[in-house]
Amino acid sequence: MTGPSSRLSIADQTVEQLGGRWSILARQRADHARLARLMERTRATEEAGGREHTAALRALARLVFTHAFAEEAVLFPAARRALPEGDPLTLVIEEDHQQVDELVAQLDRSSSTDPGHGALLHRTFDVLDHDVRTEEDELLPRLQQVLTRRRLQAVGLQWEVVRRISPTRAHPVVSRRPPGQTLSALPLTVLDRVRDGLQQLDELTRGRLTPAVSAVDRALSGTAGAVERWPLLQRGERPETSR
Repeated sequence: MTGPSSRLSIADQTVEQLGGRWSILARQRADHARLARLMERTRATEEAGGREHTAALRALARLVFTHAFAEEAVLFPAARRALPEGDPLTLVIEEDHQQVDELVAQLDRSSSTDPGHGALLHRTFDVLDHDVRTEEDELLPRLQQVLTRRRLQAVGLQWEVVRRISPTRAHPVVSRRPPGQTLSALPLTVLDRVRDGLQQLDELTRGRLTPAVSAVDRALSGTAGAVERWPLLQRGERPETSR
């Protein structure tokens, strides 16, 4: 076993205490720090709106959804196996993930000039803050008490691999637990990353291709929505996060 005898938030520990840079504890905290910077960037561009704000939102979403998908595929199953309280604790975080999916889906349909955009944005930030605190103060310190340094690093490596090949968009209908969550990875990742590439092309060309890009993006979004509703991808879902 590793870590202090009493639970200490991972926010207050050194990388060495967390098990080294490849430990799941250190990987999570590093991603949370990136999340904080992206939320600040999104807040800073909120008033001006426009392309800069849209780009900030996209960068935030890419981090949030790849991070959460890898948690649901790797970290949470490991926590449920290792901790007696793992199931209810991970369910609390999964409920936060579900809320973020639904809020970001609404943000995707809104513009920075819409009256409700700011409220949606700040509600999303509130849920993300709660998610981070539950993980850093509750779930991860508990894991630190029961897993060895080597096991923390193994989970961290698995999580990092999955994060790099995860969907990058909101998919509120897909199960948050295996097997549906795992089976959704390939089709949704392909669709999401093609959409990301198109939007990056639109940004590079400063909107000259926007009509064509938007048309293809809508078609891919519709396809992703249909894929989400495949019954196989909803297997394993808990009622608390089912939509």
